[in-house]
Amino acid sequence: MTTALTQAPRVPSRTLLDFPLALDLDQLDADIAILGVPYGLPYRPHEMANDQSLAPDAIRQGPSYVPYTLTSYDWDLGGYLLDGRDIKVVDCGNVTADLNDHQEHYRRAETAARKILASGATLITLGGDHGIPIPVMRALERDETITLVHVDAHIDWRDDVNGVGEGYSSPIRRASEMDWFGPIVQIGIRATGSARKEEVNDAREYGADIITAYEMHEIGMLAVLDRIPDGGPYYLTIDADGLDPTIMPGVMAQAPGGLDWVQTRQLIHGLTKKGRVLGMDLVEIAPSYDHGHITITHAERLICNFIGACVRAGYYD
Repeated sequence: MTTALTQAPRVPSRTLLDFPLALDLDQLDADIAILGVPYGLPYRPHEMANDQSLAPDAIRQGPSYVPYTLTSYDWDLGGYLLDGRDIKVVDCGNVTADLNDHQEHYRRAETAARKILASGATLITLGGDHGIPIPVMRALERDETITLVHVDAHIDWRDDVNGVGEGYSSPIRRASEMDWFGPIVQIGIRATGSARKEEVNDAREYGADIITAYEMHEIGMLAVLDRIPDGGPYYLTIDADGLDPTIMPGVMAQAPGGLDWVQTRQLIHGLTKKGRVLGMDLVEIAPSYDHGHITITHAERLICNFIGACVRAGYYD
């Protein structure tokens, strides 16, 4: 019996922006594919079910104005979302899990991501905590060097926490160990997290360009973009707590001083113009911590800006 890699979002959720549901990843025909990866690897028993696992479907449900997104002029993009072009966007649902083996969710996520990327589609992953980009980054394996662009309040260079090496404190260290990742640019770092001096030293020894939130605010996002190597390819991983809690309050680790919306939009549009972005993820949203749909509204805008920017960068011409 073949195990399904993905399943449809749960009722009453729907696909993102009502894009077609595509669960047959072996016959995938799409320019852009959305994939939910709900479950990370827990550090403690009570984390086996966490609030972030609800985020992929919460983002899909979205605010009330979403039905107009495909049919109304978008001032963030200077036109319609897909720019009147024949661009195929699909939602591949959520990666399935195995109650008896937490690692199996990661294995299925990697397999699903490999199939999506092999089809040539740009992958948008909805987490889940920040452990879930690890299998996606494995799926990006290729001969060319990828620049990793990381937005977060934390550097995520822990080797392990409670013996778990692929949890939400470790994705950037794990990426640094993959031969296909080269330059790492980390934006918005601030406050405190699980990092100790040794993790900071390891990141700097690797050559990671750590741009604190305070330096970012001082020099501006355009100067930050100048520090990202030209030409691509890129992978963009965004922890929601990298954005300021005034616009993304629905996170577990709120820290003042993060990216504002204008800076976030500048990064997305600027990066897609510099070179091909193979995919992005948005992780660490905790829906029960949100207020007035502020977080989900910004998540929807972030994803739409990424889709629209990829279309306008000529990726699918």
